[in-house]
Formats: sequence, structure tokens, C-alpha cells
Amino acid sequence: MAGRPEGDVGDPAVKSASTKLAALTREIETCRACPRLVAWREESAAKPPRRFAGEEYWARPVPGFGDPAARLLVVGLAPAAHGGNRTGRVFTGDSSGDFLFAALHRAGFANRPESVRRGDGLTLTNCYVLAPVRCAPPDNRPTPEEFDRCRPFFVRELALLPNVGVFLALGGLAWASTLRVLSDSGATISRPAPAFGHGAEVATDAAGRGPITLLGSYHVSRQNTNTGRLTPAMFNEILARARRLCAVPGRPRIR
Repeated sequence: MAGRPEGDVGDPAVKSASTKLAALTREIETCRACPRLVAWREESAAKPPRRFAGEEYWARPVPGFGDPAARLLVVGLAPAAHGGNRTGRVFTGDSSGDFLFAALHRAGFANRPESVRRGDGLTLTNCYVLAPVRCAPPDNRPTPEEFDRCRPFFVRELALLPNVGVFLALGGLAWASTLRVLSDSGATISRPAPAFGHGAEVATDAAGRGPITLLGSYHVSRQNTNTGRLTPAMFNEILARARRLCAVPGRPRIR
């Protein structure tokens, strides 16, 4: 792909980006820009449910996680109060993460099907996962202002993932946030903005990044997976499409 390094983490461009990602991660983890979110993440840690009593909570913003040479970027919403806010890793320690990482393992993006805690040995290949809002919000509902304050982190993180060309947005809010960030990053986005739907697909391009495809899926939340609105087979199909896109000439390649 034009303007995109094609190597793995040994590629100088990817190695440099990995170092910068580590620095950005440290910056994200110290953010206190949203008073409502700071209060909620800390209150959730101070008053855990009985099943997590005695555990030490992360209770800080949760950075992205995955392969710095990733071709696929999975975009969620925000950490769960007793999931990522507890474990310190996005989509880790709750039912949404159980569904997501099992599917990523089946699709060959993860080395194991469970994501339990930081340091559990889970690694991702050709995949990176992030949430546009980095702190757990009350009722899992970030405000528009909280999305806006967090968006620069998304823009900067994406800029340090030079191989990404396929985006998978989990839910309508992730879809809207990804479109906004792609526009901020120089991608051509039609107006009115493309509508979200499960299986929705938008192809565009961005200077220095080349062809981009945005895919939509229902969120992997329990409200969707327990009701059958999103089944493993449906999500498998979306991930299979993502893998095919990563292998198309002129797009990022699976190594």
C-alpha cells in the first residue's frame, strides 16, 4: 500500500511507532480531563461488587492494546466499570471481552481465547483494539463532550499505527467516532455521513495511508450477545470479511 510500511515490528517505521505508542500510553493513563469520569471510575473501584471484593482496581484511563504493526483496528466504546476499569486492559474481565477475544482467537488475530488481566500472556497479531472514551462512564454512556475531550488520543494513537487500513466499529457510537477521527486524519468522508448497521461497509482513502475500509458490527455487549441480536456466527462473518480485506492487493496484508 502506498505510503504504508509493509513489514512487521522489526520494520524501522513500526519500531519507532511502537516506542511512541508506549509514551502515548503513559500520557493516556494519567489523564484527568473529565471530572465526571474520574469520579465514576474511582467510585467503582472503591465500591466493587461482592465478586470483585478485595481486588485492586486499575481505576485509570485504559489505553489501546495490540500489535503495533496491526492491519485491523477494532473500535469499541468505553471500558466497563468492573471490566477494563478493574483490569487495566480494554475489553478485559467482562462478558463483552469474553465474546470479543474468543472471536479474535477463532479468526487468528489472538493467540488465546480469553482476556483475563494485564500480563496474562494474551497477544494480538495484525490487530489492535481501543475504546474512543478511555474511562468507564456511568451507565456505559459517555457524553458528547467526553467523546470530544478523548478524541485527540484516538487521532494520535491511529497516527502511530502506520499499517492500519481496516477498521471495525462495534456499535453506532463507535462508528460515528471512527468516522470523525478518520475525517480528522485526512480521510475523505461523504456527507451526509454513512449510516451505521451490522455489516455496513464504507471504502475511502487517506493521504499517506492509502485505501481504508470501515466495517460495522453490533457491539459485543451482553445486551446484544445474550439476546441473539449478535451471534458468534454473525461476528465470525464480520471478522472473516476483515481478514479478506487485509489480504486484498493495495490494502494491508496479513503476514
